[in-house]
Amino acid sequence: MHSPDQLAAANITAAAQHEELQAVKRYLLSRDPDGRRFARVLRETFDQLLNGEVTGRYAWTQLRQTEKTHAGSMVEINLHREFEFRDGTRMDYQIADVEVDCKYSQRFGQWMIPPEATGHICLLVWGDDDTSRWSAGLLRIRRDLLNGGENRDLKTTIRADARSHITWLWRDAELPENLLLHLDPEIRQSILIPGSRKGQQRVNQLFRLVHARRIGRGVVRTVGQQHDYMARVREGDPGRARPKLRKEGIIILGDYKSHRDVAASLGGPVPEKGEFVAFKVARRRPYHQTSHIAELEGEDWVIATPADPPQEAPRLPEAQSA
Repeated sequence: MHSPDQLAAANITAAAQHEELQAVKRYLLSRDPDGRRFARVLRETFDQLLNGEVTGRYAWTQLRQTEKTHAGSMVEINLHREFEFRDGTRMDYQIADVEVDCKYSQRFGQWMIPPEATGHICLLVWGDDDTSRWSAGLLRIRRDLLNGGENRDLKTTIRADARSHITWLWRDAELPENLLLHLDPEIRQSILIPGSRKGQQRVNQLFRLVHARRIGRGVVRTVGQQHDYMARVREGDPGRARPKLRKEGIIILGDYKSHRDVAASLGGPVPEKGEFVAFKVARRRPYHQTSHIAELEGEDWVIATPADPPQEAPRLPEAQSA
């Protein structure tokens, strides 16, 4: 039997541990209320692993096993950099003065927990490009929450029935899309023109064929496969995507405020940080039954319909930061 003093001490310890976890939760949600920063880190980490600029890869299945194994370390490092966490003394981070270990798994629930994490809070992260979903939660590791089997490093996984103890920060949230992975295979093949000197053609095809969908820089990097991939989109040389496709009625909006305003006015997806959205547009005519209108160069423009004749698109407003 425990004495009243022992029970009181245990309750105080349990209460203090609960408050530590809540402090970490409050800190993370205060820095990223809707999870957008977290999701962007995961997207950028996957793109780093794929290294599309050099390899042309766009799918997790194209990675070598050693690269997949390295994903957890990259997620931990990139979150550290994004949120400027303090270094932990025993775990990866100090968040709100609490030691926190970071564990990532591409398979939900398969976080590998080392023995030294017992008693500490783990930030459990899952992300899956195939489903474009991700989750992150907090769990203080206890031995009774873990499975019995261990690998060579004495790491083990969390019991399936113990996942109910996880305090979720973001659960089954939307991961920025890996566009090339989810494109129709015929469209993807039309974009990925073979050849080391076909970068501009591939970028032009990307924005020619993919409209009203967010296109991240990682996609442009993979398609361009050149160090100056962003130059392939900008104004300047008439062969670049914006000036060339403007003649085909296509505008390419970036993440500038002035461009985001145009996307919102057209009623389509609005590009987030590091993203583009392309639209084929037409001058507004009486037969256009839409309230989504963008004023450009003194005229009203709408998203084009199949009935609209070919016409050159307007120039976009000057880039203005958000």
